[in-house]
Amino acid sequence: MPKYLVKGSYTVDGLKGLLKEGATARREVADRMAQSLDGRLESMYWAFGEEDLYLVVELPSNASAAALGLVVSAAGAARTSTVVLLTPEEIDEATRQKVQYRAPGA
Repeated sequence: MPKYLVKGSYTVDGLKGLLKEGATARREVADRMAQSLDGRLESMYWAFGEEDLYLVVELPSNASAAALGLVVSAAGAARTSTVVLLTPEEIDEATRQKVQYRAPGA
């Protein structure tokens, strides 16, 4: 099943909710959300910096990952961005593909 890195940044209201509910409760929400898409929450971490949290989720498809991001961002308490994660085997497959390309000016 494909894996995705979901990066999230809380809004002011989202931070207020986190302070009220706690991080463990938010992890449970994220776990149920992934399960509702026939996926699985692999890990969830809070961090310092530009993003407040990072989730690694397994989801059935890009459409499922898009649905997750759309619903979370539309709720208004956080903004998300999603990165598709590739396995070493997928990169090996990519390196074996023939691609026609010419660099600019070449």
